[in-house]
Amino acid sequence: MTMISDPDMPAIDIGPATHTEEQAAVGKRSNARMIGVVAAGALLITAVNITAAVYFYRGINDLRLVERRLEQLGSFEQRIAARLDTVNNGFQSRFEKLDSQLQGSFNEVKGSIARLEQELPLDSDDDMSSIAEPSVITTSTMAEAATDLEEATEPSIVEAPRPPKKRIAAPPPPPNASYQRIVQPDGKIHYKKIN
Repeated sequence: MTMISDPDMPAIDIGPATHTEEQAAVGKRSNARMIGVVAAGALLITAVNITAAVYFYRGINDLRLVERRLEQLGSFEQRIAARLDTVNNGFQSRFEKLDSQLQGSFNEVKGSIARLEQELPLDSDDDMSSIAEPSVITTSTMAEAATDLEEATEPSIVEAPRPPKKRIAAPPPPPNASYQRIVQPDGKIHYKKIN
């Protein structure tokens, strides 16, 4: 290389040539480190993104599964409601049949009681006094007791069944003050608690 130097001009010392090569090498190393750090950061961000994508994908699949089950739940609810209606109708028809049978039995019993009351004349005081009262057996020996027993067992009086006594039902207890009784138009009775 040719250098032109002006004697009037002061010379600038740049330094040895090896120093510039070292600086270039250090610059290359720092550039390599910077590229390594950026690559490691990008790799880390990519790994986090892939992990998040996997979890989001699983969550979406779980959400779709829950949605399918919820769709099936509506049809399941309809099937259960239909079965409950069928069971309810069956019980209602059985209760209605039992109610009609009970009403028929009560009517038969009432009719029988009415016929018995019509067939049996009411006993008056005169009839009661004309009936002989059973005698009291007072015997002292076993032989007399046997003959008196035979006489006492002969049916001399025809016993008539007593007419049934009419029972008076006790009044129901007073209603509880903390509940309100509600009678609906269909005849159902509900009690509502009063706050």
